[in-house]
Amino acid sequence: MEKFDSTERTRVRRLPKRGAYERDVVYAILDEGFICHVGFVVEGQPYVIPTGYARAGDTLLIHGSAASRMLRVLQGGVDVCVTVTLLDGLVLARSAFHHSMNYRSVVVFGKAVALEEPEKKIEALRALSEHIIQGRWDEVREPNKKEMDQTLVLSLPLEEASAKIRTGPPLDDEEDYELQVWAGVVPLKLEAGEPVADPRLKPGTEPPSYARDYRRR
Repeated sequence: MEKFDSTERTRVRRLPKRGAYERDVVYAILDEGFICHVGFVVEGQPYVIPTGYARAGDTLLIHGSAASRMLRVLQGGVDVCVTVTLLDGLVLARSAFHHSMNYRSVVVFGKAVALEEPEKKIEALRALSEHIIQGRWDEVREPNKKEMDQTLVLSLPLEEASAKIRTGPPLDDEEDYELQVWAGVVPLKLEAGEPVADPRLKPGTEPPSYARDYRRR
């Protein structure tokens, strides 16, 4: 099983048993998430910005307005830290101290570059669309030249990354297991509701199956 190299930046030091460096583990978390948080520093001031993303092979894609300060800064070659977190449950212990959460998270370090070639850029935008909802890109109008010019797409190589994962029940102090206090896990998951039609939708237009029966991979 191929692994990421453990580096000074990606090595999990706090509870190292929860660290995971296998590419398939990291990629599975990235493929399930919707939002990443992008951290970077400009003139000594740190920023963390949430944004959408997609994974295409061994690359993480981020896009937005060409006027975006974050994207313009990142394409200048500054160091970037990208994180993704999936919350799986609330862990309720017998003591307040040992309450926790079950989660899967990924941290990626690197430098992003802008995709300039039209073919690569449109393919990246397709990947971003398909990451959100598969099948949608083939039904909608593709971006025109003006829209492409107004959009900046960045590519971040997945070369330095690691995951951290917590699963299972609470871990109480041994003496606290005698307390008659309920303890366990409240599972959490993301669920899609019924599609809500645009008020200006043409009569007779039914929601497609990918919207009606949406399930996150």
